[in-house]
Amino acid sequence: MTAPSKSFRDVKSVIKLNNYLNKKVYVKFSGGREVQGILKGHDAMSNLALDETEEFLRDPDDPDKLTDKTRSLGLLVARGTSVTVIHPVDGAEKIENPFVNRG
Repeated sequence: MTAPSKSFRDVKSVIKLNNYLNKKVYVKFSGGREVQGILKGHDAMSNLALDETEEFLRDPDDPDKLTDKTRSLGLLVARGTSVTVIHPVDGAEKIENPFVNRG
C-alpha cells in the first residue's frame, strides 16, 4: 500500500516571503531580467505577484551590464521556477564582488 501523495498546497516553502508582503523586493530571473516591486502575494511554489514593478534595462552593447534606465511593468505575476534571487530592497547594500580579478 502506498502513502497518499501530498498536494502542492501541503508543500511548505523554504523561503519566508510573508515577512516581505507589501514591501519592496528585488527579483532576478533566469534569463537575466531583474525587477523590483512591491510583493503583493506568493505561494509555496514561489510564484510571485508584484505591484508597481520596474524592470532594470540592460546595455544593448554589453548585455551583462545594467543601465540606470527602467521600464514600468505595473502588476507582474512571475512563475516561481524562473526566480533565481529575491531579497528585500530596504536593508540591502550593493558591494563590489571581492572575487573578481581587477588586474
